[in-house]
Amino acid sequence: MSQRIGRRDLLKSVLATTAATGLGAFAGGQHWPANAAENAAMPKRRLGKTNYEVGIFSLGGQSTLEQDGTRDASLEIINHALDLGVNYIDTAVRYGGGISETYIGEVMADRRDEVFLATKSHDYSYDGTLRLCEQSLERLQTDHIDLYQHHAVDGFDELDQIGGEDGALRAFNRLQDEGVISFKGITGHTPALMTEAIERHDYDCVLISLNAADMNLNGPEDMDEFLEKAAEKDVGVIAMKVVSRGSVLDRGVNMQQALSYTLSQRVATAIVGITEVGQVDEDVEIARNFDILSGEELDAIREIALA
Repeated sequence: MSQRIGRRDLLKSVLATTAATGLGAFAGGQHWPANAAENAAMPKRRLGKTNYEVGIFSLGGQSTLEQDGTRDASLEIINHALDLGVNYIDTAVRYGGGISETYIGEVMADRRDEVFLATKSHDYSYDGTLRLCEQSLERLQTDHIDLYQHHAVDGFDELDQIGGEDGALRAFNRLQDEGVISFKGITGHTPALMTEAIERHDYDCVLISLNAADMNLNGPEDMDEFLEKAAEKDVGVIAMKVVSRGSVLDRGVNMQQALSYTLSQRVATAIVGITEVGQVDEDVEIARNFDILSGEELDAIREIALA
């Protein structure tokens, strides 16, 4: 037991230089001024074939944003994120049964042109997808969605259904032809399945779970293959589950290390669910000061995450 603890302490010391920048501690309740993005813009990356220049930190529509009774807190989080230069928001029908889309829609009514807006359909049928898309448009208070995605595709049978004659992909193509959606995407947690998805179909983006623990649990070779194939096909990669539902943090990795680990991979941006508005400041600050981690730093974070 003592040897294991000593190993973790040693690994953390490898990261001490990064942590010593002071990014790990933020004054509670203090926020940047609304014009901070003008003074120090967040780094951006090209989102694959969409050609959109997306900030490397993006807002996910989970946590507080998917909970009933959190309207005021959610609107504060969304508006504050946009004030700081966040220009990508991801949500889904399943996040609170439409609650997340509704809160985001209240902000989109006035600030739609400031963000690349992404949502999802969990219905893999043609008719079901069209029905869900119409509902999402109403809740989001917009007439178009920048990126529409199949939600949580985690089996080859689901991928078969999506691509079938009465599948969701045909609905996506229709919606794209009609100008209702701009780009098509797919989301999932299994790199090998996402590789197969972009081999079969012409997706513009993939949203995939990518964190220090998952890189090993899902097979680093599979993730490497997926990231290589995505780069080859110019598919924009959006990372999610940066802290693996909090389990990475519970093992001793801090938010700066977790987010920096993910952003050091070949991804365009990472979406993060926010619990309280101060976390927006922290994550934007991490993004603004981000430097790609060395191989030694990546290995050290992965060791702690898997301890």
